[in-house]
Amino acid sequence: MNLTIHIAGANYFNQTPSDNWFTEAKAAGIEFARVAPDKWKGEQRDFLIGNADAFTAISTKDLKTLREVFDQAQRVNMKVVLTLLSLPGSRWRQNNQDQDDLRLWKQKEYREQACRCWKSLAKELKDHPAIVGYNVLNEPHPELLSGEEDYREIDFQAWYGAVKDTLADLNSFYSELVGAIREVDGSTPIVLDTGLYATPWAISYLAPLEDKQVLYSFHMYEPYAYTTRRINQGRFTFPGPIPLKLEDAKKDASSSSALSFVWNLDSLKHFLKPISDWQQQHQISSSRILVGEFGCDRTSTGAEAYFASLIQIFDSLNWHWAFYCFREDRWEGMDYELGSEKISDEYWNAVGQGASLAPFRKDNPLFDVIKQNLRKF
Repeated sequence: MNLTIHIAGANYFNQTPSDNWFTEAKAAGIEFARVAPDKWKGEQRDFLIGNADAFTAISTKDLKTLREVFDQAQRVNMKVVLTLLSLPGSRWRQNNQDQDDLRLWKQKEYREQACRCWKSLAKELKDHPAIVGYNVLNEPHPELLSGEEDYREIDFQAWYGAVKDTLADLNSFYSELVGAIREVDGSTPIVLDTGLYATPWAISYLAPLEDKQVLYSFHMYEPYAYTTRRINQGRFTFPGPIPLKLEDAKKDASSSSALSFVWNLDSLKHFLKPISDWQQQHQISSSRILVGEFGCDRTSTGAEAYFASLIQIFDSLNWHWAFYCFREDRWEGMDYELGSEKISDEYWNAVGQGASLAPFRKDNPLFDVIKQNLRKF
């Protein structure tokens, strides 16, 4: 990734690698893809890393598949950030019976395996022309070891003080991991997510590394009660009063206490202020900040305004960004080319038959907001 040029992209979390995904993404104006291959069928249980319970070596067969996908990207001059959802001792929840895997933050052997894993990957992939970044672990969450789950109620500095220099120390982990990669690859940018599922607020305890080719990343799906269909259920609109806390979202929508927080452009700016404050504190340029994911269920009322507001903030601060997601093959909630309408039976029949979904995707006000901003660069 060119660290001096502000770029915009999309997430590629498909279950099956697609021959035409990069061609279609390029046509839409997408400049880079944050590629997470963990859903792909691997030679062993966990794609690429073999087995998150006991890493020994990168799967040669899986590596060949990954290279072929990156070759597709290179053919259309699309750049990729390789993103791992699983590491040894930290299997992605969706591949782990919906259970968080916290062994990486408790058992030393898994930290050692994670470093060997990424060192091996970097050695194999460093010369591939499509690769512009290694996002070493998607949404780390060592905070859960202490039972901390709600970023709104955590004193992150106090929490970090209690775990500093233990295996739950994210800074120590990142320092070792980056060091291992740099033994074999001295130049490819490395992307580090903030803690507690990459919440912006967890950046307060992140310690910048001396390596100037390191980027720092967060994800943005707040207010979660609005962006998530199963919670929103058509009750909340942006801009407007939306609960900050999820327990408030369960209350009657007419409750004044539940709807006391008004979300708009200014409140989004305030919510993201910890990122810019951290930048100023540590003199980190905006070219080293990546919004690795942001998104909203496409049926949320006012989603166009939500996207326009977020992108306005990101662009004004010159942060790189990647929306979630472009043409995911198993989930329609964030397929913005489908518009904001209810999905038809014909769509689901096409999905079931493995038929093309192109007839259902079209220009619409929601996707236009994203596409127009992609084409600015």
